[in-house]
Amino acid sequence: MPENDRTPESNAEATGADAASLGVENAPEAVPSGSEALAEQGGADTVAVTDPAALVASLSAERDELARQRDEYYDLLLRRSAEFENFRRRVERERRELLEFAGMEAVAELLPIVDDFERALKVECADRDYVKGIELIYQRLLEALKKIGLEPMVSVGEKFDPRRHEAVEMTPSQEHEDHTVIEEYRRGYNFRGRLLRPAMVKVAVKPETDGSGQA
Repeated sequence: MPENDRTPESNAEATGADAASLGVENAPEAVPSGSEALAEQGGADTVAVTDPAALVASLSAERDELARQRDEYYDLLLRRSAEFENFRRRVERERRELLEFAGMEAVAELLPIVDDFERALKVECADRDYVKGIELIYQRLLEALKKIGLEPMVSVGEKFDPRRHEAVEMTPSQEHEDHTVIEEYRRGYNFRGRLLRPAMVKVAVKPETDGSGQA
C-alpha cells in the first residue's frame, strides 16, 4: 500500500511493531543469579580438592624415598672413596718397593764375582803386591755393593735357620750345641733387609748315643 494511502491506524500499528522489534534486539542479556554464576564459574575452572592427610602422607613418602636414595648414594661414594684410597696406597707401596729393590737382581748377578775374589784371597801367593791388589779391588767392590744395600750375613756360631742357611753338611759334635753353624762354605747376603742368597754351611748336630748312653 502506498504511504500516502495509509490510515492513521495502520501507521500506528506499524510504528508499534517496529518498536517491539527494536526492543527485542536491543534488550540487555539477562544477568544470572549468584548461585547460577558460581555454578558456571565452577564448571569452567574446576579445582580438585585433595584430602590434607593424604597429601601429607604422599609428601612424607616422597621425602623418605629421597632420603633413602641420598643415603644409598652417600654409602656408594664412601665405598668408592675407600677403594680408591686403597688402590692409591697399593700403587704407592709397589712403586716404593720397585724403586727399593730395582737393583736386587743386578746385585745378585755380581755375587759370584765376590765369591771368586774370596776364594782367590784364600790361596797362598808369594807375590804380596799381587795379593794386596786383589784385596783392594775386592774391598772396593764390596763397599760399593754395601752402599746400595748389600748386607753380608754372619753365620758361623749362629743357630741353624732354614730360612737363612742351606745345610750342605751335618757333623756330629760334642763341642758345639746341637744345630749350630760351625763352618761357612759360601757367604749369605741380604739386600736392604730382604734375603738375597742363603749361606751354605756346615752344621753341628748332637752325636747319637748307644744303649749305654755313650756317643
